[in-house]
Amino acid sequence: MGTKATWAMVGAGISTATVAILSWLGLRWANTRLERNRVVVSETLPVHSQWWRDHAKREGELLYVALGDSAAQGIGASVPHNSYVGLIANHVREVTGRSVRVVNLSVSGATVATAAAEQLPRFRTFTPDLVTVAIGANNISAFDPTAFEEGIRAVFDALPPDAIVADVPCFYLPHNERKVAVANRILREAAAERDLTVAPLHETMKRQGVKGMLTQFANDMFHPNDHGYRVWASAFLPTVTARMLEKYPDAADDPVDAATP
Repeated sequence: MGTKATWAMVGAGISTATVAILSWLGLRWANTRLERNRVVVSETLPVHSQWWRDHAKREGELLYVALGDSAAQGIGASVPHNSYVGLIANHVREVTGRSVRVVNLSVSGATVATAAAEQLPRFRTFTPDLVTVAIGANNISAFDPTAFEEGIRAVFDALPPDAIVADVPCFYLPHNERKVAVANRILREAAAERDLTVAPLHETMKRQGVKGMLTQFANDMFHPNDHGYRVWASAFLPTVTARMLEKYPDAADDPVDAATP
């Protein structure tokens, strides 16, 4: 979705965030407009998916493999490479001075169960230098703690010990945040049992406060926008930098933080 399309939807003197608030209050016209915005954003799904498939064909000295859902695809960003996966890849290039091949195995709409069933078989065919995982947001609407724990453990069991896993993002609304708290407790316990490092995505988003809720989401008020994805990437970057400097100690002493929010 390009800048022109974005401003067309936000235009007429009222912000998308305002529309979302009015929609939550039950105003019919706001519900209609927000639903129209969601349709427009969803139309970018095949575009982003094809872009990542094409991008995976490029050669690179390092291999970065990402697992996840539509956020890893960059839905809501102006262009696919403005997703947190794209920002992390750029950061790795800057830190190491090496080219990076990115294989993005994520699938829009994925849950922990479908990630285990559909993404892990392909993941096992690679030997990556960097692995990131952000999965679980699509489990929250109809949250089942037992199914979530089973799925997240299946995903984590397939990961190398240096993989970086994000916790479930901040949903802001109290009824969803209660479910997110349970999911993240399960996720962190499973990660700790396997000595996996957890990127603090939820806390990073929560620190943005109301301003973040109003400025870091796309027009569907679910996916991040470009700025939101910079916030997502910033949750990963300290660990990404440490991993790369451990593997490549000859890298630059002062790497550029390409995704500081």
